Amino acid sequence: MEDMARFRAAVSAWVTRDKDVSVPAEVGELADSVRRAVLVEGDSDRVAIEALAEARGRDFERERVAIIPLGGAMNIRNYVGLLGPNGLGLALAGLCDVGEEGYFRRALHDAGLGHDLSRAALEDLGFSVCDADLEDELIRSLGVDAVERVLDAQGDLRAFRTFQNQPAQRTRAVDAQLRRFLGTIGGRKSRYARALVEALGTTPAPRPLELVLDATAT
Repeated sequence: MEDMARFRAAVSAWVTRDKDVSVPAEVGELADSVRRAVLVEGDSDRVAIEALAEARGRDFERERVAIIPLGGAMNIRNYVGLLGPNGLGLALAGLCDVGEEGYFRRALHDAGLGHDLSRAALEDLGFSVCDADLEDELIRSLGVDAVERVLDAQGDLRAFRTFQNQPAQRTRAVDAQLRRFLGTIGGRKSRYARALVEALGTTPAPRPLELVLDATAT
């Protein structure tokens, strides 16, 4: 995904600069090769969407779809401002956790894409919401036993058993323990985003992922 990766890097570099820096020509030139930008909170979301697309035989590079991690939902306004109707005019879609839904609603409202957006209205715009987050969605879709098999295949099941025995974890449900475990080490969420999506096989993917994938097809 060379072109989409270059576009993602160029956009992220501009957004993190001082606001008085003009949009570099490179961003506009690369935007000509992009049909839709999908705004997600973090890199694990990008990995999961791309893995699901690959499993369905989709090619985002050929389809000119760029998945862009925001580095946190609070940055959504800057990305929508640059990429949306008041900026480069790209078609947008997105994915967020339920706790960050408000940031997405306000950014889309401010960009003129809707007023007092309901969840259904967000979905009509191509934006879906995870309840509570991506890891929660994948764990519920697969089930605890299947997730533990993935941990075993990745060589992490023993570490997870040790984690379960920590005093703060002993009284928690296993699905909650799994969610917490996936976020304890940098890079683990992204690694397991792909592994868990690949483990779905014929199991239906979480609805928010399916909705985003559907949005990228139009």
